[in-house]
Amino acid sequence: MSPAKSTPQPEEAWHPARLIPTTGIGGAQEQEERATSSLLAVMHAVPEFGRALLVLAGAPAGRIRTFTEVYIKDLDNDTTSIPDGAILVEKGQTRWCALVEVKTGGYPLGKDQVERYLDLARINAFDAVITISNDITGGPSVSPITVDPRKTKKVDLRHLSWFQVTTEAVMQHRHRKLSDPDQAWLLGELIAYLENDKSGAGGFEDMGDQWVTVREEARSRTLNANSKGARDVAKRWEQFAEHLSMILEQDLGRDVSVVWPKKVEPAVRLDQAVRRLVDDGCLVTSIKVPNAVAPIDIEVNLRTKEVTTSATLTAPREGRPATRINWLLRQLKDAPPALRISVRYPHTSDRPSMLLRDADKASQNLLHPSDSKRDPWEFTVAWAQPMGSKRGKLAGSFVGDTKSQTLAFYRDVIQTLRPWIAPAPRLSGASEVGAVEMKEPEGNTG
Repeated sequence: MSPAKSTPQPEEAWHPARLIPTTGIGGAQEQEERATSSLLAVMHAVPEFGRALLVLAGAPAGRIRTFTEVYIKDLDNDTTSIPDGAILVEKGQTRWCALVEVKTGGYPLGKDQVERYLDLARINAFDAVITISNDITGGPSVSPITVDPRKTKKVDLRHLSWFQVTTEAVMQHRHRKLSDPDQAWLLGELIAYLENDKSGAGGFEDMGDQWVTVREEARSRTLNANSKGARDVAKRWEQFAEHLSMILEQDLGRDVSVVWPKKVEPAVRLDQAVRRLVDDGCLVTSIKVPNAVAPIDIEVNLRTKEVTTSATLTAPREGRPATRINWLLRQLKDAPPALRISVRYPHTSDRPSMLLRDADKASQNLLHPSDSKRDPWEFTVAWAQPMGSKRGKLAGSFVGDTKSQTLAFYRDVIQTLRPWIAPAPRLSGASEVGAVEMKEPEGNTG
């Protein structure tokens, strides 16, 4: 009599086999090498993904070839450097080459090393140096390190964060789709690898070692613009804003972006953010989602310990004032009751406001206090929440709670709002054209 067979475990309890496993990573060097090789291999195997990344680096279209541990001799041929990788793009007679320098985990890019690779790129006729690390910047042309500007006159320096790489992979895999199922599977395996904490390819972690000190000094109004902490926190806030925009981008499948002041250099913009932090104790940013009624404005007030997400939209230009206000309230019937609604009227500083829970029964209080017939100009909807105090990115932390609040504000408020559109003009009853009856043409049997 054969022994009874054991019941197999349910599939949900099994671990899927991975093309790029994270098990057995022995240290920082192996982590970096595995991430570099995996990324470059998939860029070659999935050209649409590779192209999406290389567009950010300024590369032309063409066939992509990738290499790791490239041995390059200096001009004097006495020393050899080994960049983490190289990328070659070819199309006809056009040839574009870039060296790649990669860091994973908490390891920063080194100024001396990047400048040496810029020199090597210039000497060996490379077009660019691409750096990849967990540092998030305001765009591919903004490097997390400051290099001698003379070294980038003939060679471009481009930077990608690992979270940006993951975002491009997710966009290509989940939203743009790939016609080749094998390529789709390869890209899915890369995403699974990069999203694993052991890969060292993370996103934004926290506001840094200076966060608590800056937070307390801003609250006590003792923060100094020249302090290292103020600049570090302002810089990390910019990184966090970019991180939030990419989280929305991955979920929505649209190109979400941070709204930066036009024609303002990153260094000047950072100076302005530090000054705002010192003077008002506030960190501010704005995130634009395509076709949304308005950008998401985020303000962190370190003095009141509150984070406010808000949006300002144009009021209708027709109808009685009360009708225009009710137009907004109807759209917010399922929004959080703690949402605050403010109304701006032209040529006056009066801005009546009230919570949504109260506006349903007393919307007349949103009319102009001294002239109920005055037309509203703009509406602002704002949601204030207590600021997370813990470090890290989990629930109860500043990063975790601000992320959750931003996503909830978009889901429950922004995506439900529609802009006011003026109705089409109507013909008058006395039109010379006269009334025309809409009817089927003669002989139409269909």
